[in-house]
Amino acid sequence: MTIELVDGKAGTAHISSEDKAIIHQAKFGAGDMVFEWGDAMSCTMQSANKAVIGTGCASIQGLDWHITNPETVTIQSGSSGKNRNDIICAHYHRETSTGVEKVELVAFKGVPSDAAAVDPTIPSAKILNGAADAYMPLWRIPLTGITAGTPVRLFNKRYALWDSVTLTKSNVNWDVNYRTAFVGGMLIVAFHAIRLNTDWNAAREWESSKLFTLPAGLEAAFEVHCAAVSNSSVGLHGIEVQAAGNEIVLRSSAKMTIGKGGWVEGCITVPL
Repeated sequence: MTIELVDGKAGTAHISSEDKAIIHQAKFGAGDMVFEWGDAMSCTMQSANKAVIGTGCASIQGLDWHITNPETVTIQSGSSGKNRNDIICAHYHRETSTGVEKVELVAFKGVPSDAAAVDPTIPSAKILNGAADAYMPLWRIPLTGITAGTPVRLFNKRYALWDSVTLTKSNVNWDVNYRTAFVGGMLIVAFHAIRLNTDWNAAREWESSKLFTLPAGLEAAFEVHCAAVSNSSVGLHGIEVQAAGNEIVLRSSAKMTIGKGGWVEGCITVPL
């Protein structure tokens, strides 16, 4: 039978990790991700040889796993005068004889170099295609000589469905009130901005004035524009709000002025 009610009672054990992986990929995408829970799998260097990965919840190719207490990963010592990149990964493994699955943390050692360090190659395989081993890169550990540098995050961070997201107000000339909702792969931002201190005089179309900076990991997948409204002299074509990269900005659609005390309000949906 090719139809299965995965979450329904069948009278026998029938829900497999493959079932959940397929459904999770359909809902959230096939990419690996770490969710905003616990320490979101933070990484701190306890010493040059010990990296501590914090608590967190993640998905590797649709299979959920989590860390409930910080885990320590051993980093091999660096070499004097050499540069090296090590990569800490989550390693999925399935025993072929029993089908038992597990996830553990491992470190791939890079090749020492006199020049710039290069990341080691991480094996690529698809669990749903039958692979017994798969890897999810989490952190790059750069080593200069015997000194370990600041860990570099390699995973995508995802916020919970319907969670609000805190934005950084990036322009002192705007007093901004806003509301956000994070829904799947979309961030919805509704705002009301009052101009402070000085007038904003746009001499031509496509001049911009920043409103917000998006949190790391929530950059816009592509540039989007939405119409906004204002009580000021914005001309026939009005004013737009734009999301591009990690910034949300106001964009002039023509020559326009928003005087001190004038306001702009609108809503934009940011694809992530």
